[in-house]
Amino acid sequence: MLLERIQSPNDLRALAPRQLPQVADELRAEILRVVSEVGGHLSSNLGSVELAVALHYVFQTPRDILVWDVGHQTYAHKMLTGRRELLPGIRQKGGISGFPVREESEYDSFGTAHASTSVSAAMGMAVAFQTNGEKRGAVAIIGDGAMSGGMAFEALNNAGARGDLDLLVVLNDNEMSISPAVGALNNYLGRVLASGFYNRIQSGGSKMLAAVPAVQRFARRAHEHLKGMVLPGTLFEEFGFNYIGPIDGHDLSALVPTLRALRKMKGPRLLHVATVKGKGFEKAEADPVLYHGVSPFKPQEGIAPAKPPAARAPVKVEKNGGGKAPSYSQIFGEWLCAAAARNPQVVAITPAMREGSGLVEFSRRFPERYFDTGIAEQHSLTFAAGLACAGKKPVVAIYSTFLQRAYDQLIHDIAVQNLPVVFAIDRAGIVGADGATHHGAFDLSYLRCIPNLTVMAPADEADMWRMLNTALSLQTPAAVRYPRGAGTGAKMPGEEETVAVGRGMLLREGKDVAILSFGAMREPSLRAAKTLNAAAADMRFVKPLDEELIMRLAKEYPALATVEENVTAGGAGSAVAEFLHRNGMQNRVIQLGLPDVFIPHGKANELLADCALTEKGITAALKTRHPRKSGNP
Repeated sequence: MLLERIQSPNDLRALAPRQLPQVADELRAEILRVVSEVGGHLSSNLGSVELAVALHYVFQTPRDILVWDVGHQTYAHKMLTGRRELLPGIRQKGGISGFPVREESEYDSFGTAHASTSVSAAMGMAVAFQTNGEKRGAVAIIGDGAMSGGMAFEALNNAGARGDLDLLVVLNDNEMSISPAVGALNNYLGRVLASGFYNRIQSGGSKMLAAVPAVQRFARRAHEHLKGMVLPGTLFEEFGFNYIGPIDGHDLSALVPTLRALRKMKGPRLLHVATVKGKGFEKAEADPVLYHGVSPFKPQEGIAPAKPPAARAPVKVEKNGGGKAPSYSQIFGEWLCAAAARNPQVVAITPAMREGSGLVEFSRRFPERYFDTGIAEQHSLTFAAGLACAGKKPVVAIYSTFLQRAYDQLIHDIAVQNLPVVFAIDRAGIVGADGATHHGAFDLSYLRCIPNLTVMAPADEADMWRMLNTALSLQTPAAVRYPRGAGTGAKMPGEEETVAVGRGMLLREGKDVAILSFGAMREPSLRAAKTLNAAAADMRFVKPLDEELIMRLAKEYPALATVEENVTAGGAGSAVAEFLHRNGMQNRVIQLGLPDVFIPHGKANELLADCALTEKGITAALKTRHPRKSGNP
């Protein structure tokens, strides 16, 4: 195997061009083998193999830098840069990340796990190289829908104005199938446009015509119109980029010489390559969404597509009733369909996360009320604000870490105007293998400081249903944050049940200490309370707090412990401490939650244990930080 001989890109560059397709085949086979055994991102990585090979073959990495957008397309890149033997541990605790991480390798020039950042970052590095007088290339590889993000266009607009900037943007277009229009003719056009001959003619002609302005203007218009007729790059040309392509991103015989020619060119340029998501694995090519992020599976058998839920009332799942409980995202999807059936003003918005947020069935049943804004979180929130102004009831389904990207819009466009937008915040708390960039660790802290906003934290899927109904009934903005994964199997409520705003629940009385839990921390907190003979309360609301319940517990118990799956800095526990301080209470407040570090990747239960957010961890923390005078509960 050639792959076994490649420990760095220098080893790859020692190979003959005719050997590169074999390297690509071996990379693809290894990615499929490992990901099918341990899970991970599959379709996008299978589609970017040749691109990784060609870029490392042509550019002198790591001196020349590669910035990968939506970093889940970098498995081949990692394998070519000395991490092939580490791939079986990818996304597991103590193993390599599924995304580029600067601390992991000098070849990971920029950490990326959210979309639309690559052009900005690569431009920053290119400008730094230029001002330092360094002859180093900067390449941004953007794809997987990331070009739909406004930040990418902001960067293109800025970079295109610097005509002398040595920046290459590679648009990895894996939504375009490889059709005859992207075959030999387009490959030929790409090579011609990137060749030194074409650019010499273009440059020389410009100098010659500069003496005759009227002819120059006519020639420029003719050139732009003719180029626009045969190539889809007019938009990028208007941004100031020299557009090349589209070419077949799986044809190394076209990709390598085109990149070589582009490396010699100066100024902002954009190479458009067409790739197939899931390339080389027929099942993934046929359904790239299903095979985007996978759990372990048998390649010969494939993954059975999930059956869409029937149009019906919410599922009634009893604890221990047999079978796996549906996920929070699935329950949210069913709630939304039920709410939309009752209220014709309900509309749903997602920034490119239809499947992950549980909106597939809604999009089928209510297509005219379903809006996918693409990877454009800022736009999605202000769009929701506009809908709310016109009398609609928008529900924004968004991951906790993606909501961070639209914080100004949340405050400026929604909260200040007190608009009734519902935020269904998925992936709150620890999410597992995606790691630090995807843990929903900060939402309680950054939400509870915003005026007009109601913030709810359900402990199970039944409470989530009730709280979503409550949020929809309000005429002000409201957020319901819930974790990733399967629910608890709770018995589901009536379709239109709600909860009283700002009211928690006392779960048990006890001695000496009261444990106040928020959200999914209810069950481990309650078990710890039973072990310690402590009181326990499910607070349910982070804003407004149940001040009456807190004051009652403060008067009865000398110590209050708060437990949340959020950073303790500025979180729900801080809100409790602030309330007690304002009211002159001297109770000891013990805040348990996520620590002041970026938590790495691993299995969710492992990471929660590391953060002492399990029954055992909560019990041990309270014994240590609030020992009983008697020595026993």
